[in-house]
Amino acid sequence: MEKDTFTFHSRLAFPAQEVFDWHMRPGAIERLTPAWTRIEVNRRARRLGEGSLIELTTRIGPFKQHRLLERLELQPGRRFCDIQLEGPYPYWKHDQRFIPLDSGGCRTEDRLDYLIPYGRAGMRLAGGKIRKNLELVFEYRQAILARDLETHRRIVEIAGRRFKVLVTGSSGMIGRALVNFLASGGHTVIRLVRSREPASEGALYWDPAAGVLSRAGLEGLDAVVHLAGENVAAGRWTKKRMARLIASRLDSTRLLGETLKNLSHPPEVFLCASACGYYGDRGAEILDEEGDPGEGFLAGLASQWEAAAASAGPPGIRVVNLRFGMVLSPSGGALAALLPLFRLGAGGRLGNGEQYVSWISMEDALHAMAQVLVEKSLRGPVNLVSPGAVTNSEFAGTLAHVLKRPALLPAPAPALKIALGRMAEEMLLSGCLVRPAKLEAGGFKFAHPELEAALRFLLGR
Repeated sequence: MEKDTFTFHSRLAFPAQEVFDWHMRPGAIERLTPAWTRIEVNRRARRLGEGSLIELTTRIGPFKQHRLLERLELQPGRRFCDIQLEGPYPYWKHDQRFIPLDSGGCRTEDRLDYLIPYGRAGMRLAGGKIRKNLELVFEYRQAILARDLETHRRIVEIAGRRFKVLVTGSSGMIGRALVNFLASGGHTVIRLVRSREPASEGALYWDPAAGVLSRAGLEGLDAVVHLAGENVAAGRWTKKRMARLIASRLDSTRLLGETLKNLSHPPEVFLCASACGYYGDRGAEILDEEGDPGEGFLAGLASQWEAAAASAGPPGIRVVNLRFGMVLSPSGGALAALLPLFRLGAGGRLGNGEQYVSWISMEDALHAMAQVLVEKSLRGPVNLVSPGAVTNSEFAGTLAHVLKRPALLPAPAPALKIALGRMAEEMLLSGCLVRPAKLEAGGFKFAHPELEAALRFLLGR
């Protein structure tokens, strides 16, 4: 049976050895796997050497397909191959080469040899679609790789070293992405986890509610990124639940702060999550980091969290409040929740659709956090949003357009209030027009300043 072959070439302004090393690190496979492919990395060696196994799961609708790859034919700095041992393809081999250029950069060559199931019939039915998807995947990989290498090089140039970073909330959507981003760049990442199971390498146990956090393993940190907090969108806001939302943020922040104060060598910077909900429902008023807090539960929650962060840690530590907008990723959060409806053509605006949505792509959020880590002038609140805020109607229309679906089924405000109560009023039917003033003043370059381009990149469209 004749194999099909796909090739992809690119040039990078980085030495072949540096690019090769990036591919060997933990987090690299996750960084290069687009969320729209619905491929999950279940298991892989911490550092991918000769003979390392990579276990993947591919989701097709409600079904899962298991894949097992082995990394072979490894030539340090020059080449490796990933060969399928188990999976849906009768044969799959990905050969990746890194060729030095006289300019100091390198040329990468990817070659995939594969067999499609069901022979010629499978090729006629799916061959063209598979090749088109491979083109999108490798264009995505190239964009991720080039920007990641540039950002990590900048961190080292400014700081003079790679970082040792403590991350809380590493099981959440943003936390998972941040850990992979930092680890693939060669930084040391320590995750605080709440599982009592034996901690894996780079993970430490803590229990904020019980005040349990050992200082062991936390000495010599360069930075702390605190993302932990119960999900505000996970259920109706009863009084009991609102109390938990507050406690999950304030207790963990205070525990972290007290622990950091007792370290012999505390970190220089403390990044603590917050949200644009700080500003409340402000209509079309343009808001930057100097904007006053708004009214409502979310605004109060953000204000309290930021106040707790301001007093956390030792004297002199640089504290940054990351005021996240809607972080767009098909792997979780608001976009993942909307996609099934919009793909069915059952999406539309929420309420009258006039409320503003201040959003940011996951990739821009990660690189913005990297800039905040090293830019010592950035402290206090920093808005993590794109400069292209849109109304809810515009958001719904753009998402439907990218998916080639109509957006004709609005969700009436009364129905949302009945179903979700106060949460609907503050999270779905309210909004604010936020500008990333500090990021823009610091020269941050958004890869996705406009919504349609961001959605096309994230959804493979």
